[in-house]
Amino acid sequence: MPSAYHPPVKRSVTIAGHPTSISLEPMFWDALEAEAARQALPLNALVARIDVERMEATYPPNLTSAIRQWLWLGIRAG
Repeated sequence: MPSAYHPPVKRSVTIAGHPTSISLEPMFWDALEAEAARQALPLNALVARIDVERMEATYPPNLTSAIRQWLWLGIRAG
């Protein structure tokens, strides 16, 4: 059986015209891409939306953590 554990993969995304890199495990990249497709959004646009939401928090997490939490909350609400 293949291992369920994989190291993070770093990708570059652009948020508000600024490139940034994000390291996520492949399962999170897959889930993020699926949600972007479901919402008919480019991946960068979905990440930008998550970034805006995280900055509204009293104690904003880093972007990678925010993406993981956003995906988890979406799964639980789903």
